[in-house]
Amino acid sequence: MANKGKVAVITGGSSGIGKSAALGFAAAGYEVAICGRRADALQAVAAETRGYWGECDVTDPTAVAHFFTGVKERYGRVDVVFNNAGRFAPATSFGDLDVLTWQEMINTNLNGAFYVAREAFRAMRDQSPQGGRIINNGSISAYVPRPGAASYTTSKHGITGLTKAISLDGRAFNIACGQIDIGNAATDMTSHMNSGSLQANGTIMPEPTFDVAHVVEALLYMAGLPLSANVQFMTVMATTMPYIARG
Repeated sequence: MANKGKVAVITGGSSGIGKSAALGFAAAGYEVAICGRRADALQAVAAETRGYWGECDVTDPTAVAHFFTGVKERYGRVDVVFNNAGRFAPATSFGDLDVLTWQEMINTNLNGAFYVAREAFRAMRDQSPQGGRIINNGSISAYVPRPGAASYTTSKHGITGLTKAISLDGRAFNIACGQIDIGNAATDMTSHMNSGSLQANGTIMPEPTFDVAHVVEALLYMAGLPLSANVQFMTVMATTMPYIARG
């Protein structure tokens, strides 16, 4: 396989998009390393990928550094990182948003993404041959918010700034960085959309979803490019989701 020997690191790899990505990268010939907070689920995925796993809370920079040390000890390098770990919060009007919820969302979705990307950047900068690719998981909400989702929206807007900054600073070290923005991929986390999601006009409306396999195809395309080329931003979404008409 063309990707034999290449190492892909996937955070939040025990379920949802992360799990699908781990299985997809392994099937494409990559050595796969995953992390997450649930050891039993990670072990189950790693049994299928025959790869490395580590229990790791991305909000803890020391734990993230330890995980990457394990990856480098196992494989010797890092070629692709899918910076995927994240969380949602219940829909809450802005004036009622709890400070703790805000802090938890920013700490996981933005700070955690920074800790992971920083370790990935360091590994790619210092290895030989130098370079690699970081793919950040943004969101449709990196562009247009859902109602009652200020903390999630803000964290994902921050991911866009992080992506651009890494792209610029990475040029000197042959490190490419792009962002995939996903709208309503069908996973356990989006199953509630079948019964209805809050819309901007206050109504509850079921929203269409699409097969998560298409997200994996997009990731493999982004990852498979030579480092001289980059997908800076890619949106993959259910064709008829209300994103284009939000507001």
